[in-house]
Amino acid sequence: MIKLSNVFKRYHNHHGSEWVLRDINFTIPTGTSVGVIGGNGAGKSTLLNLIANMDAPDRGEIVRQCRVSWPIGLSGGFQGSMTGRQNVKFVARIHGDEAEIERIVDYVEAFAEIGPAFDEPIKTYSSGMKSRLSFGLSLAFDFDVYLSDEATAVGDLAFKEKAKAAFRDRIGKAGLVMVSHSEGILKDLCQAGVWLHQGQAHWFEDVNDAIAAYHDSVGKGGSALKPQGPGKVEKLRAANQKLREGMTRQGEKINAMRESITKLKEDRKAIAERSKSLHVSVKTLREEKSVLAQDYRTLSEQYRALQNQLVGDDEKTR
Repeated sequence: MIKLSNVFKRYHNHHGSEWVLRDINFTIPTGTSVGVIGGNGAGKSTLLNLIANMDAPDRGEIVRQCRVSWPIGLSGGFQGSMTGRQNVKFVARIHGDEAEIERIVDYVEAFAEIGPAFDEPIKTYSSGMKSRLSFGLSLAFDFDVYLSDEATAVGDLAFKEKAKAAFRDRIGKAGLVMVSHSEGILKDLCQAGVWLHQGQAHWFEDVNDAIAAYHDSVGKGGSALKPQGPGKVEKLRAANQKLREGMTRQGEKINAMRESITKLKEDRKAIAERSKSLHVSVKTLREEKSVLAQDYRTLSEQYRALQNQLVGDDEKTR
């Protein structure tokens, strides 16, 4: 259960210090999925950060009688010079235990679908790759309540479906507090709703009633919650397929380059070994040449001595 009592929050800047949230009071029951609805600047992300204990209210209190995740998709806590794998291990050691580290790393690597980049520094990642990694890392732990701030908007169509399936799998086992501009996702995943309007929160037991209240507040033509029609979905699928094909071709080129580099390294190693062998052979030949030269000098001296002896014998004979 999460209970917010008389919560106030504002941020001071050169425009003034208007209250973002004013006198917020509601309770999220255990295991309940809640959709947070409101216009841009209504305080949806602020509310999520307060629930996550990443920010503190100026007044009031928030009681959490459960384990609450950080906002899924949040990537600001990663260390840029460390690889994705190293970051995941670091977080796993803090939030889990040693026996679970290998399982958590394997789960995140499979879920994030970022391939070899998992072993590259985080600072080389795109924002989407960081969000994928953070999404998988959040779901690798068994929290009582998961927080999602537009997390299902990350990645291509296939990954979005995978993200929604992961949330559906946790409904009934854990609670969910979700911020999204997609009306369909909120209806699909959430039971209750919180509508933020003019700094105040309005609780609805049915998320459809919260969406209806929001529509009424902005008028039929001004809703920021936009359902996606079939035509748009088909276009997204086609674009996604084209992107996948392009990535496949790019991957094949990269693999071919890696194979060429590997072959070059092997050839260079073979040349180095051959050069070393030739160096040894040259040294051996030089030594053999020196021995032969010495033998030649010895034979020459013996030949001259023999000639002198023969001349002496001839003279005696005469």
